[in-house]
Amino acid sequence: MDKLIATGGGPLQGRIRVSGAKNAALPLMISSLLTEETLRISNIPHLHDITTTMELLGQLGVKLQVDEKLAIEADASEVDSVTAPYDLVKTMRASILVLGPLTSRFGRAEVSLPGGCAIGSRPVNLHIKGLEAMGAEIRIENGYIIADTGGKRLRGARIFMDLISVTGTENIMMAATLADGVTTIENAAREPEVVDLADCLNAMGAKISGAGGDEIVIEGVERLHGADHRVIPDRIEAGTFLVAAAISGGKIRINDVVPRHIESVLDKLRETGCVIEEGDNWIELTAPVGRLRSVNIRTAPYPAFPTDMQAQFVLLNSVADGTATVVETVFENRYMHVHELQRMGAQIELDGNTAVIRGVRQLHAAPVMATDLRASACLVLAGLVARGETIIDRIYHIDRGYDCIEEKLAQLGASIRRVPGHYLERRSA
Repeated sequence: MDKLIATGGGPLQGRIRVSGAKNAALPLMISSLLTEETLRISNIPHLHDITTTMELLGQLGVKLQVDEKLAIEADASEVDSVTAPYDLVKTMRASILVLGPLTSRFGRAEVSLPGGCAIGSRPVNLHIKGLEAMGAEIRIENGYIIADTGGKRLRGARIFMDLISVTGTENIMMAATLADGVTTIENAAREPEVVDLADCLNAMGAKISGAGGDEIVIEGVERLHGADHRVIPDRIEAGTFLVAAAISGGKIRINDVVPRHIESVLDKLRETGCVIEEGDNWIELTAPVGRLRSVNIRTAPYPAFPTDMQAQFVLLNSVADGTATVVETVFENRYMHVHELQRMGAQIELDGNTAVIRGVRQLHAAPVMATDLRASACLVLAGLVARGETIIDRIYHIDRGYDCIEEKLAQLGASIRRVPGHYLERRSA
């Protein structure tokens, strides 16, 4: 397996462009299952999860074409399978999103229970409950969710989400576009990625209103048609690079970003002492002279502080001046990066879903292991501000969600490189 080697150094400075959002691109690609016509999606990030989704769609019978700018054209006119197998679904939670479109358009779906990052329970019961309310019969056999409408169209329903779920909202919203009647999703997820999917579906002929609020109304239509849609920028990638500049004492300008998508992150960075300027599609951060100030964080569904930025701010507080508390309310097992940061000298105490962090002046290099997508980004940034050479293992996690992270960091002046696993074995020998 490849590893990343990061050496602590000076401030990160320069400009970078944010890639398209993985968490928007995946459901957009899957929405192609809802139409017989071609759906073109541009601004697709170059990630392992994108490749996995392409393989999954291809196995279902979707014809895919990719141009030199990584725009994807998906043609689902000849889908010949409604089964999403375990070998593709096991690595990616978003695979569950094929359940709604397949059931709605073809009346049947067989989807393996999904895998993904081991960051806590993310139950599929919300997806199942929603489709059952719309008339599907669902059973679980041999690790597969099997949905069947008995040859009938799904019907509109009022669905209350017990927990706010992005993929649950997206799955039900896609299924409802081809259902008979009106579907209302209450306590819906409000994330920008949900809005982006609704915008794309509406461009395909759907009738969706209320996306971005906690109640989404979908009036079912007879059929959807093709469309051309551009993926929104990745707000988590933008936040990650802003933290990188902040902890390194640098200055960075990020282009092709939507500042309002990360207002909660920008507010917290201002609290640390960073100066932030922004325009319609850019953000510029200048780190303060001297140390950052510690900031308390509490994660919650959008528009509150995102759980996907928790690890990066645990790191920020680890090198900031003062003591801060970070409370994780979204996932119950998302502090696995803490033990790796402690190996680098971070002073962090865990008590359930709360981390108390006392900032230190300097982290020290150590071999560390990535445990999930955002934790891996946190450890890469830690290596850039630690004294010495940090080796980050299991970086396949980071390749699932960050498009060429080491190249972008190097563009900002970071000392970081990717090496194959056997390179380190030869060197140690």
